[in-house]
Amino acid sequence: MKPYDTHATADLFARSVSAFETLMRTLSGTDAGAWTHAELEEHLDAAGRELLRQLLQDHLDLRAMREEQPVRAGSRPLVVGPEGRGRPWRETGHSRWLATVFGLVRVGRVAHRGPGVGNVHPADAALSLPAGRHSMGLRRLAVTEAVRGSFDQAQQAVERRCGKVLGKRRLEELVVAAAVDADSFYQARIPFPCSRQMPLVVQVDGKGVVMRPEALREATRRAAAKAASGHRGRLAPGEKPNRKRMATVACVFDTRPAPRRPHDVIHPPGGRRGERPARPGPKAENKWCTASLVRPPAQVIADAFDQAQARDPKHLRPWIVLVDGARHQLDLVTAEAGRRGVTLHVLLDFVHVAEYVWAAAHAFNKPGTTEAEGWAADHLTAILAGHASRTADQMTAQADREHLSAARREAVDACHRYLTGHLDQLRYDTALNSGWPIATGAVEGACRHLIADRLDITGARWGLDGAEAVLRLRAVVANGDLDSYWRYHAAREHERLYPATDQQEYDLMA
Repeated sequence: MKPYDTHATADLFARSVSAFETLMRTLSGTDAGAWTHAELEEHLDAAGRELLRQLLQDHLDLRAMREEQPVRAGSRPLVVGPEGRGRPWRETGHSRWLATVFGLVRVGRVAHRGPGVGNVHPADAALSLPAGRHSMGLRRLAVTEAVRGSFDQAQQAVERRCGKVLGKRRLEELVVAAAVDADSFYQARIPFPCSRQMPLVVQVDGKGVVMRPEALREATRRAAAKAASGHRGRLAPGEKPNRKRMATVACVFDTRPAPRRPHDVIHPPGGRRGERPARPGPKAENKWCTASLVRPPAQVIADAFDQAQARDPKHLRPWIVLVDGARHQLDLVTAEAGRRGVTLHVLLDFVHVAEYVWAAAHAFNKPGTTEAEGWAADHLTAILAGHASRTADQMTAQADREHLSAARREAVDACHRYLTGHLDQLRYDTALNSGWPIATGAVEGACRHLIADRLDITGARWGLDGAEAVLRLRAVVANGDLDSYWRYHAAREHERLYPATDQQEYDLMA
């Protein structure tokens, strides 16, 4: 039968009981009766956090007292260190600090010692204490705040909630350490099953991040150093300041077919009459994102294909890849598809096509006029109907007839080169009939959310490790996987710190 707690055990929580009674007396006193609700909240926030800290401290003291109790010889197994050597001697009185979300507590534990070997503290493994001072709960709070705001704002948010337990530099280090298991987490994660009728969409894009000079790629760093040596006060038109490192972003998602017509995408000249409302386009489901500043674009694309492969291992679903027309991206996508033996339907982002067509429209018509609107609508509708080659030839023939100036003719020629150079990726008639997406809205949104909303904030200059960690963790949050990832990360941290202890099995991927 389990023995009753002794009086000494109950006394260990006397300070917690006293703190609670003091708080209760304060709230029932006459002074508190005159407080506003805001003053009550402020007092409870501070006193309540101190009460929780004291409860945690008293519990840790209880565990330390139980561990320090003398044991009969042979009644407890010999403690063995990670190198396999036993620790026959026990020494009490050892302790360490632990910074938690409630404040700073002291963890008492017994040191098990042996000749010529380091101390082993079984309580550390039982509590799964971290290598440093900061608890896993405090680390998660730091990560949550740091991935949505600046490090200064994150440090202030942690201080408001937990007190002065974490400095800015240490917070940055904790964020970098928290991202180490992202790759292995997604390699072990099983995606949602999906029917073969639902298309599988992969989108790829890139976006620059302003970096500190030492974090730039070598070619960019040399260009920046060369530009800085000129001491010019202003950049030339179109000249880049060589401050950014490109991040590759990839998106994978499922979608339900949503067949459409060209006029569902492009408003006909004169507007819609309302007799045939526009059909909605396909929506992204089960979206998954990844991004990296460190790994090359080929590796990020391979990671996206790994995710797609996990969703459709037998290649029974139609695979649609949407890109913005960058030749190096197309080459990498084609090479990865060939390596896996998968048939792709590669489409160019229709928004990029529309930009070129609008530039050509303004070469023939004054911007903002109904003539320009009608010209662009007619040509874009023809492209959506599968007549990209004919449309390109028609606009150059019109430019010849109207004898455009060299400056205006350049926009038409650029549009012609763009269309004729990507005819294999302009099969929008097939895409619309099949109900596939034709724009890279998902990955554009991912670039904006993952990078622009955090890494591109005013004044930000990034080191490589910090930027990569924030980018990877923002992708985990965007995928809705932070809870599952943190359980996985905590378990992996325990395995790294305490490899000789028995590992309790968890359903980490639930």
